[in-house]
Amino acid sequence: MNNFSSKNNSLFILLVLLLGVASVKADVKPASLFVDHMVLQRNSIVPIWGTADPNEKVTVQIGKASRSAIAASNGKWMVKFSKLESGGPFVITVSGKNALTINDVYVGEVWVCSGQSNMDMTVAREDRYWCGVINEKEEVANANYPLIRVFDVDFTPSQTVKEEVVGKWEIVSPQTIGHISAAAYFFARDLQKKLKLPIGLITTAYGASTAEAWIREEAMSGDPLLQPLLDAFKIKLNKYAVDTAAQQVYQVAYAKWKIDAAKAKAEGKDELRSPRNPNPVFDQHNPSVLWNGMVNGILPYAIKGALWYQGESNSPTANIYQHIMETLITDWREQWAQGNFPFIYVQLANIGKTYDSIPAKGGAEAIKREAQLKNLSLPETAMVVAIDNADPNDMNNVHPKNKQEIGRRLSLAAQAIAYGDKKIIFSGPVYDKMKVKGSNIHIEFKNQGRNLIAKDRELKGFAIAGNNKKFVWASARIQGNTVVVSSPEVLQPVAVRYGWSSNPATSLYNEANLPASPFRTDNWEK
Repeated sequence: MNNFSSKNNSLFILLVLLLGVASVKADVKPASLFVDHMVLQRNSIVPIWGTADPNEKVTVQIGKASRSAIAASNGKWMVKFSKLESGGPFVITVSGKNALTINDVYVGEVWVCSGQSNMDMTVAREDRYWCGVINEKEEVANANYPLIRVFDVDFTPSQTVKEEVVGKWEIVSPQTIGHISAAAYFFARDLQKKLKLPIGLITTAYGASTAEAWIREEAMSGDPLLQPLLDAFKIKLNKYAVDTAAQQVYQVAYAKWKIDAAKAKAEGKDELRSPRNPNPVFDQHNPSVLWNGMVNGILPYAIKGALWYQGESNSPTANIYQHIMETLITDWREQWAQGNFPFIYVQLANIGKTYDSIPAKGGAEAIKREAQLKNLSLPETAMVVAIDNADPNDMNNVHPKNKQEIGRRLSLAAQAIAYGDKKIIFSGPVYDKMKVKGSNIHIEFKNQGRNLIAKDRELKGFAIAGNNKKFVWASARIQGNTVVVSSPEVLQPVAVRYGWSSNPATSLYNEANLPASPFRTDNWEK
């Protein structure tokens, strides 16, 4: 009798557990991006997706518009709205066997903002010593932009592809702006003043990350230039898997750090840097780990375009950086399946303790800037030149504080290539071609605007060489729409370089106060 009762009790408990699991599983759940305060893209196909029971009917309603779908055998569902008009606030209802609401939703313009620390760098210093922009207190106090909303993706690297991203939507205010990307915010602020529309930013960026960390493994696999990056990562993973000593040392150090970090936070001190995790998956330099955990889960959220601010960490791969970025841009567009959406990126700023004194010194920074210049060959791309944006108080600071100007230039580029303002000057002069005339070289430019301008009335940063390939500092002057370059040391010139070093002194602009991109007319050596 007791045995029978025991079995019945066990069956009853099992039934309760099964019913509990069934009820949890039955809850219709939209993806993590679809929460209060979000912004949806206007005038576009707008997918909304999530999970439910297999074969469950799910209905999503925005205002008077309604769409339904049947969840697949894996529980995934998706509906698509088309050409939503800008405005709000709206309430979205998602219903199946249960129902939920998403409040304070706006329809406007959505941009993905990605890259490394200069995109991740926040408006205020808060608890990260390297953050904070010029005029930080004023910017924080004046950040009253309730129609700019930001979804900031948490640092969640992964070896496997994740279906969700971790983060939340926040409304820009003095209370939130401190921990929001400065470059992205100033871009949105300037753009909203022009468009008068809600702006949504999805920021997915992390300091010191390489470009290849943000690319799908499948897009790199088999590529003769990129496969070695995948092979090196695999070697690291195999080595880590058997290194139990390193794993144990990290676990002890991490436990101690948690205690110390909590104490520092309670005392109002700067955030303590956590010990380095030896697991290669948590190394943001390794291929695909950030795509897997921080980009794939955003797809296929409807966007207008992407902003990109990265490159400092790709010095070891400077010679293939152009190809890496071509792969990233092309594959992102393929995965989003929204055509050639605008992709706007920041060319690397000048950096160094002092201005370089050697003519056309070159180096990895110059090569990466050239790679970025060449990436303009891809359709619907634009480049923000930042060769003049080093921190004037510390030119060796890899995190320049004048993100307001970067945001302004990003906004100009977006207005031109994403919103069709044909009248706006959005780029500084870009090298087009050269002509040798006697002992002079005449340089012609694209995107120069109506006038070339020498800041401080002197053109700096030009070097010239003859067939001996030895560059010397050159004199340069503006003549109409060209720059004439010469040196008494080079009577038969064949090549010119401008701003061709890590920290060059440059001064060529156009009347829109936008600087010329560094360039070279030769291809002698990388």
